[in-house]
Amino acid sequence: MALVPYVDNSFPVLSKLHNSSAQFRFANRDLRLAQDWKKLGVAAVVWDAAVVMCIYLEMGKVELKEKEVIELGAGTGLVGIVAALLGAKVTITDRQPALDFLSANVKANLPSDSHESVVVSELTWGEGLERYPAGGFELVLGADIVYLEDTFVSLLETLEHLCSDTSVVLLACKIRYKRDTNFLSMLKQRFTVEEVHYDKQRDIHLYKSWKLPTRTDL
Repeated sequence: MALVPYVDNSFPVLSKLHNSSAQFRFANRDLRLAQDWKKLGVAAVVWDAAVVMCIYLEMGKVELKEKEVIELGAGTGLVGIVAALLGAKVTITDRQPALDFLSANVKANLPSDSHESVVVSELTWGEGLERYPAGGFELVLGADIVYLEDTFVSLLETLEHLCSDTSVVLLACKIRYKRDTNFLSMLKQRFTVEEVHYDKQRDIHLYKSWKLPTRTDL
């Protein structure tokens, strides 16, 4: 998630974002995620898309046991934490300023015997991708990471680098503006995209994607 600080907002719908923590129960564990809106903005609060993604993972819609998984724009780390609790080997990523905060949430919410299955790592989309194995992840997760148009090209480049021909991308999105659908159009030029879940209460769409076959007739 982008590191964009925001000022206090009096709208009740946003009040939960200013709480110092958010509590959930996933994978038979009580989770308490620290939040710090004033310091890190949108990168340090739990958004509905992350909650919907975790519900979907917990439903067993994708195989996680022993899978190589990477989460992009992890923010508080909720999605990556839940994936690890469900048996995945997870690389949880965000930009450098968010890593200490992210690492603290991971450490606080995973049992000690799960720490070896999780790596917290810096990843700015489109930069330093050689540090990550090309096509090295079986599942790529992103919750509410499609909202800054300036990042769309680098995000797509990152997805292409991380995915093999058999990798799956899961994106949980709230479609707020036309630019959000523009990203989906960009994604469809390189990936097959299908909507696999919609949470009406939270207005969150969940998309499953995988690389289009390489054309050999050119």
